[in-house]
This record gives sequence, structure tokens and C-alpha cells, in this order.
Amino acid sequence: MEWTVPYGRYEEAFKAIHSALSQITAPPSGKRITKLAFTWNADGTLATLKAYDVEALLFTLSFVWNIDATLKEVVRSDA
Repeated sequence: MEWTVPYGRYEEAFKAIHSALSQITAPPSGKRITKLAFTWNADGTLATLKAYDVEALLFTLSFVWNIDATLKEVVRSDA
């Protein structure tokens, strides 16, 4: 899903970001997130976030960054 918010509409942008992150980080039905694990890129930016229910991997979020270190995209891969 992709949202487009006109430049300068910060409140709308923050709401769109919050909504997208709430949806992409929701655990599967009947599961709950009990542990998070992180990996980092050499430049210090977040590479992946893995969500677990106890020891069972639920999903991985992969982060892609622009050359100027702004976040470009977040991709979810279900286990």
C-alpha cells in the first residue's frame, strides 16, 4: 500500500506514517509479539527488525534507505 501526501502537509504525513506502521507491524491473528531483534547496516541505519512470538519468527521488516540517510521503504516478509 502506498500513500502520497502533498509537501508541507505534515499532520497528514504523520497520520499516514502512523497508519502504515500500525498495519505493517501487526502480528498474525492469534499471535503476539514478545521479542524484537535488530540488525544494522555498516552506516548505523537499521537493516532489519525481526518480530517473534516467544521463539517463533512471525515476520521480518527490511528497511531501505536513500543515499541521504532518509528512509525510502519498509518491506514486510512473513515467516
